[in-house]
Amino acid sequence: MIPRPRQLKTALWIAAILAVLLLAMLVAGRVAYSQALQRQATEARALLDQRAQVIEQHIDRYRIMPAVLSLDPQLRATLANPDDKLQRQRANERLVQLNFANRTSTLTLIDGNGIGIAASNWAGSNSNVGHSYAFRPYFQRAMTEGTGEFYAIGVTTHVPGHFIARAIHDERGGAVGAVAVKVELEDIRSDWSERGDLVLLSDANGVVFLSAKPQWRYRMLEPPTAAQRRELQLTRQYQGQSLRLASIRLERDIGGGARVVRLRDPAMREPMLWQSLHLPRENWTLHLLRDTTPSLRTAWIARAVAAGGWLLLVSLALLILQRHRIATLRLRSRQELEKMVEHHAEALRTAQDGVVQAARQASLGEGHSLEHLPQGVSVVDSQLRLVAWNQRYAELFRYPPELLQVGRPIEDLIRYNARRGLLGSDPEDAIRRRLDHLQRGQPYLHERERPDGTVIEIRGNPMPDGGFVTSYADITAYKQAARDLRTLADSLERGIEQRTSDLQTAKGEAERANRSKTRFVAAAVHDLLQPLNAARMYLSSLRRRVDDEGRELTDHIEAALAAQDDILSSLLDISRLESGALEVRRGALPLARVFATIDSQFRILAESRGLRLHCIASSAVVDSDEVLLRRIVQNFLSNALQFTPRDGRIVLGARRLGDSLRIEVWDTGPGIPANKLELIFEEFQRLDLGVEAPARGAGLGLAIVRRVAQLLGHRIAVRSWPGRGSVFSVEVPYSATQTEPVAAAASDQTHDSDAVLDLDPLLRGRRVWVIDDDPHSRQAAQRLLSDWGCHVDTAADAAGALHMAASLSMPELLLLDYRLGESTGFELAVQLEAEWERMPPVVLMSADADPTLRPRATERGWSFLPKPLKPAALRALSMRLLGRGAVEG
Repeated sequence: MIPRPRQLKTALWIAAILAVLLLAMLVAGRVAYSQALQRQATEARALLDQRAQVIEQHIDRYRIMPAVLSLDPQLRATLANPDDKLQRQRANERLVQLNFANRTSTLTLIDGNGIGIAASNWAGSNSNVGHSYAFRPYFQRAMTEGTGEFYAIGVTTHVPGHFIARAIHDERGGAVGAVAVKVELEDIRSDWSERGDLVLLSDANGVVFLSAKPQWRYRMLEPPTAAQRRELQLTRQYQGQSLRLASIRLERDIGGGARVVRLRDPAMREPMLWQSLHLPRENWTLHLLRDTTPSLRTAWIARAVAAGGWLLLVSLALLILQRHRIATLRLRSRQELEKMVEHHAEALRTAQDGVVQAARQASLGEGHSLEHLPQGVSVVDSQLRLVAWNQRYAELFRYPPELLQVGRPIEDLIRYNARRGLLGSDPEDAIRRRLDHLQRGQPYLHERERPDGTVIEIRGNPMPDGGFVTSYADITAYKQAARDLRTLADSLERGIEQRTSDLQTAKGEAERANRSKTRFVAAAVHDLLQPLNAARMYLSSLRRRVDDEGRELTDHIEAALAAQDDILSSLLDISRLESGALEVRRGALPLARVFATIDSQFRILAESRGLRLHCIASSAVVDSDEVLLRRIVQNFLSNALQFTPRDGRIVLGARRLGDSLRIEVWDTGPGIPANKLELIFEEFQRLDLGVEAPARGAGLGLAIVRRVAQLLGHRIAVRSWPGRGSVFSVEVPYSATQTEPVAAAASDQTHDSDAVLDLDPLLRGRRVWVIDDDPHSRQAAQRLLSDWGCHVDTAADAAGALHMAASLSMPELLLLDYRLGESTGFELAVQLEAEWERMPPVVLMSADADPTLRPRATERGWSFLPKPLKPAALRALSMRLLGRGAVEG
């Protein structure tokens, strides 16, 4: 397919814009990179100047020592009598004393043959005494030039240092020996690692002998020549060290001793700025390597700015061009519209002039000029006498031939129409108004509907030389079409109203069906939780009667029942969310209260799974619903506990974001693949991440989180790094009303563990009533309480409970189910209180998900436990209530 010229032109324009864009980015990046490198090189040079000054000052502290020691009488006397053992011993002691006072590494007295005859380390195993130093350049220069310096590894100590030697002359001025000071440079490199820079110090042969990174020491920065190799071998400068050539590739030379290089070092993959500074006094070179990432970042920013500037310029040019085109199109449209209006007006004028001209010709006796017109036309003169008409006019009004005569007053025709009933109920008034129009010569437009339904449009215009021309058009068909359109519109409107009514009816039926479904789910979950409640209590009783192997089995059963409990609760939450029955109570909520409850609830569970849970305290006050927000965070933590492997870590905390706060749960689990991040928030979605979980849920927790967050208007998010962990978060706005700080109180929630303190004396022999309409739950509670040493009486309904109250004394603890057949626990409590005149401690139990039950129980001073009951929670609560009653008694 051959492109059209316009498409080809557009493609060429786009290619040109992109080419200029790339060129601008290239030029801007190069310029910015060069300037940034220059700035980095200037900073590096200033830093090297400081380092060089430190090195010079450090060495200068010891340069004076050899000159002073060369005048020492004891050392001079020792050189004069080298075989005198007493003199040599005194020289050794003198050097030890001076070395200690000046804190040098070693001091050595060398005779004219280069043999050490006294040293500050003379008593050590690595003494310099007796060793030859004639091959060392510092000794050779001291003997020939008076002073000499050389950096090398010690012959006996094997410790590197800078040797400074000074010749000692006899009375005749001849050099008879030298004194050498060894200065260690390790201390000056202590701050060379700051800012991530790499600082190197190399000798005249390009061998790095000092660096903060040990792997760079004794590397050669450039290949050695044959002469350099011989010199290194003769001076034994780095004896025992393997000198390796550093792999350095030059990328660009900046000037001023700076260049960009690339190193074959895994730790330094990016290009490095290499700045060098020569130290002429020691003939050393100080190097600084710095990462060029800031310069590269500056270059990319410059490229982005250049691209943005160019695109902005192109956009501005396109905007101006578009506005010019629009203005041109508007001008052209206006001109065309003006031409059309002018043409139409001209056509109207021509038509009007044609009618008037035809009327004038007809008034002059040329009546045939009106016959071509589609309207009925009549012409009267200034005396209101009929002078011309056409056949269409006669047909519209069915005038008799004898009435249509030239010179007849137009009033006769008007009255003829009045007698036939064509002028309405008041014909005289209509005749007078018609004649007034004709006499005044005013244009007019009027529609008249005849008794037979015909609609006539009447237009009247005066003629220039007197008289009046009137046209009559039959517009019955047009009016009928308009009426049909109005009828159709009314029909459509009634149809829309009917459809709307049908939709509202269907919506009501759907809502009723949804409510019925919600009630069914709630009832089903309630009925399913009853046997689950009994099973968990029977299981707790069974755990006390089995050995370790059986206890492990009961633990697995307990985990399965807990998972089943979570699934049923999640199904109920999903149902309530879908039906809109979940009530939101937003308000000022101290985050510390939420964190304290969750921390106490999950800490022991995390420890039992070998995980570390860390909750970071927060004093923030947010605007949310406490129950629903806690449910979101609990689901995040449950998810983290389920997928984090043993010895992992979970962190709960909050991060400030300006006008909101983000609650985050971090874990060290296996992470989530990027293509699964959205899938995990769908119902019944469970990922197999290779982690063994104690009990796998139904995949509803995160689905509930998303729906609850949408209900609260909170934003949830997840980030994950496969193999490292994940972080789930919910963003909550700050509260406009701040509350008093809330202390982190311990939660009443108790974990599903029977590892509680053995306080059977608090329960043993206590009288407890259990009122529950479910026989399995009632029998399981009786068995469990009996195992704890309680005397238990049970009843299945209100009648049985009242019968027991009439024959037995009031119990010390009452476990009361909410649903008791046709009655409720609240109704039964009123009757029991009337019988006893007071109430024992009451624990209301229910498998219903009604959120009002706990507040209603709290108002009466009761405790509340949801079904299925957790045996540990029931035991802890029973001991607390009975213990309080014992203290009050």
